[in-house]
Amino acid sequence: MKIGKKIKGLRQLSSLTQEELAERAELTKGFISQVERDLTSISLDSLIQILDALDMDISLFFQEIVEERIVFKKEDKVRISRNGVAAFELLVPGSTNRSMEPVRLTLKPGDKTEEEPHPGEEMGYIIKGRVNIRLGDNSYSAEEGDCFYFTANRVHQIWNTGRGEAVVLWITSPPFF
Repeated sequence: MKIGKKIKGLRQLSSLTQEELAERAELTKGFISQVERDLTSISLDSLIQILDALDMDISLFFQEIVEERIVFKKEDKVRISRNGVAAFELLVPGSTNRSMEPVRLTLKPGDKTEEEPHPGEEMGYIIKGRVNIRLGDNSYSAEEGDCFYFTANRVHQIWNTGRGEAVVLWITSPPFF
């Protein structure tokens, strides 16, 4: 972590000049300038004075900001097969640590997913083909362009009832796969 760069960013967010920050922190403008350019080391006492002047908690100052990944490429997908039947592609690697898990489900004619009740909700969008969704004792049909949404705490299953491949964008919350 570049302490000087981070201090400079906070100073600029606060719309302060180096001179104004130095005055508030009871330090010199020259010292602030050198710190911001990482030309000098800074004592803990001086850092605390600067952070107090910027109304910043020291623990927050040292928290690393993790860049959130926004776009996931084709090559990032992870393929999983369950019981040799359904082909699952995890679209967002690491999504099991998030609030929802998007999966691309590909089913050959007659293929079915496992019947697994679990906490949470599921939503699916039929990209290609025709599927049936069994939820408890009920069965529902969906085809290309349709979507489904249900609470996943009952026995449920999706199966391809068409003659060709079925492809479903399937999202679970919380992650389940």
